Amino acid sequence: MIRWKRLFPLFLGAACAVFLSGCHGSRETEAFQPPETFDETKAYEITFWAKNDTNKRQTDIYKKAIEDFQALYPNITVNLRLYTDYGKIYNDVITNISTGTTPNVCITYPDHIATYLTGDNVVVPLDALSEDPEFGLGGSRLKFDGPGKEDLIPEFLKECTVNGRTYAMPFMRSTEACYINKTYVEKLGYTLPETLTWDFIWEVSEAAAKKDENGVYKVNGQKVMIPFIYKSTDNMMIQMLRQKGAGYSTPSGEIQLFNDTTRELLSAIAGHARTGAFSTFKISSYPANFLNAGQCVFAIDSTAGATWMGAGAPLSDIAEDALVDFETEIMPIPQFDPEHPQMISQGPSVCIFNKEDPGEVMASWLFTQYLLTNQVQTAYARTEGYVPVTSMAQDSAEYQDYLSRAGEDDDDFYKIKIQASRLLLSNTGNTFVTPVFNGSASLRDAAGQLIESVTKSVRRKETVDDAYMDRLFDDVASLYHLNEVKAQTSGKTDLGALPWTARVLIGGLILSWVLILLWAFRDILKKRTQNH
Repeated sequence: MIRWKRLFPLFLGAACAVFLSGCHGSRETEAFQPPETFDETKAYEITFWAKNDTNKRQTDIYKKAIEDFQALYPNITVNLRLYTDYGKIYNDVITNISTGTTPNVCITYPDHIATYLTGDNVVVPLDALSEDPEFGLGGSRLKFDGPGKEDLIPEFLKECTVNGRTYAMPFMRSTEACYINKTYVEKLGYTLPETLTWDFIWEVSEAAAKKDENGVYKVNGQKVMIPFIYKSTDNMMIQMLRQKGAGYSTPSGEIQLFNDTTRELLSAIAGHARTGAFSTFKISSYPANFLNAGQCVFAIDSTAGATWMGAGAPLSDIAEDALVDFETEIMPIPQFDPEHPQMISQGPSVCIFNKEDPGEVMASWLFTQYLLTNQVQTAYARTEGYVPVTSMAQDSAEYQDYLSRAGEDDDDFYKIKIQASRLLLSNTGNTFVTPVFNGSASLRDAAGQLIESVTKSVRRKETVDDAYMDRLFDDVASLYHLNEVKAQTSGKTDLGALPWTARVLIGGLILSWVLILLWAFRDILKKRTQNH
């Protein structure tokens, strides 16, 4: 009897400890240690996940890069998997982390990488690999001419740092630009300034929102006109705050979004939405559709989307007979202080997932570096308004020749596309990146949601006042769980709760032990009764 009294709490405690640690523990993976060399006699097969939104040229570039790389390293097979959306890549990676089946190499956004890092040693830090004299950036034993660390554009590499460590290599970079119907601006009696300001944008947009007595917009003679349309409202809010010198978040992830400057900006946006001078992509549609149909004056979108923007754009989602001929201008986004311009730099990066075999990780690292070679960088940058992420590629004769041929056709050398690339190249020093931490993607979404909500509320004739702002801040913070986002700390992080299947299994084991122990106690008590 005494023996069972002692054993029962031990068994129960052990079972509970297993259950609790399962709920709050993390999937352990050994930290990656770079091997001393790379065994080229051993065959490796790696998976490469990338995004492609039906751009056949980009697909061909990926396939050519893989083919050329495999010719240099016959022992490495690269399997390509293409996605149409970065969000789908993110969701699949999160799912695969829990099962230990992540890809080897993945093109994704740094905000997403920060979430991947909540698992133990899931993403490989690249600092030590980059500095390796033989297989690092510009290493002596590479079979291709790759960039050294000094060749990576510092402003682009900065976004790949999380908590003081480098977890990705930049692949392509873009910024936002304002695509302008210059014909309408001049028809309204204005001249484009050297630097766009928010005051200029709002003034011209309000003028373009005026109708005649028949309800037809004066500037275009149509029933439809959205003078100013912004595609990414998260970037809109982030850049406005940056230009104002107001808070968004600290580098460690402390939320600063909900401040007085944000209130002021939202109130101004609400005023222009009320007159019909402003709308967003989520509410209306793609800015390019309105711009190219003569139903927009200012359309802000990524430089990477330049092939869709302006009269003569090689790509279009609207009927040919709906296209309007106008003089297209592209300029940096509007500023509050033209003397100190601020604009965001964004783009996909490449991360490597940890595996049990260090050689497999090294194979992934070699392929990642190959994506930074001039031939891949310049070829991919030509497909859209991206720019290469290395000075080697930017300064190459091939890329400079491409830039010099703007306007030769409305396809590969489409003028606006090349001007979009030049816009970022000449403004790289004015760009910034937002802090990357676990929860930074949610904060970004929240910033955009503030503008979307205010614009929709105005359309519903709701009053936008201080009380409304209080409710909006609370609702958005709750919607994106920002009250749960903590400033990141170094060290081990938690993967969160185990999948329900694992919890059911552990719970079943606990229940089994409890039943066994109860049966044993029942048997002992029965024998004691018989003896007495």
